[in-house]
Amino acid sequence: MLENDGLYERLSAADNLEFFGRIAHMPASERQARSEELLTHFGLWQRRADPVKDFSTGMRQKLAVARALLHRPSLIFLDEPTAGLDPVASAALRDDLATLVQHEGMTVFLTTHNLGEAEKLCHQVGIIRDGRLLAQGSPHELRTRYSRPRLEIGGRDFREQALVALAKHPSVTGLERENGHIFLELRSNDENIAALVSLALREGVQIEEVRQGRASLEEAFLALMQEQEMTQ
Repeated sequence: MLENDGLYERLSAADNLEFFGRIAHMPASERQARSEELLTHFGLWQRRADPVKDFSTGMRQKLAVARALLHRPSLIFLDEPTAGLDPVASAALRDDLATLVQHEGMTVFLTTHNLGEAEKLCHQVGIIRDGRLLAQGSPHELRTRYSRPRLEIGGRDFREQALVALAKHPSVTGLERENGHIFLELRSNDENIAALVSLALREGVQIEEVRQGRASLEEAFLALMQEQEMTQ
């Protein structure tokens, strides 16, 4: 499925699938059953007789995915499947894809610049720059390899003295502050989190929540890009 959906706008949703099912040499009974299954799954069954020109962008994308899945391929290539969709439609399409992949056991090769989408959908990620594969692995492996663990502290009274003390702690390599939260970048997963929390309390911080985790895949990607630029 390319970025351009390639649907026939004057045909209905059902007729589009019928046409492409015939091209795939699917038997009539299988075409009809599969079309109903996919249109129902994507919430388009009630609009199956409407011409595609009257569909929203999100509906067109869902129909294009249904067309690509129609003949039950073992491998499907999707190029920016959620491009141009609003956040609600994007989330719905991601959920539909994840459900279908799990149910039908197919492999999806996804091309996307949306790393949040890749993080949610993909078991394996390859990062390509200038036609060269720079890194490959699961989202967790890439986050672990190219970003440091982080500690998020939410609360009040983040005075300058407290921020300086936390930033100078030997376990901390970086500190950012945003909307009532501070984010501490740690040297390793083995750092003493309790010691950092105790330090913040001694410095007068009113702690409301503490979370330990890693940077997002997007932040790991940016760290990798920075690393590449430094080695060139």
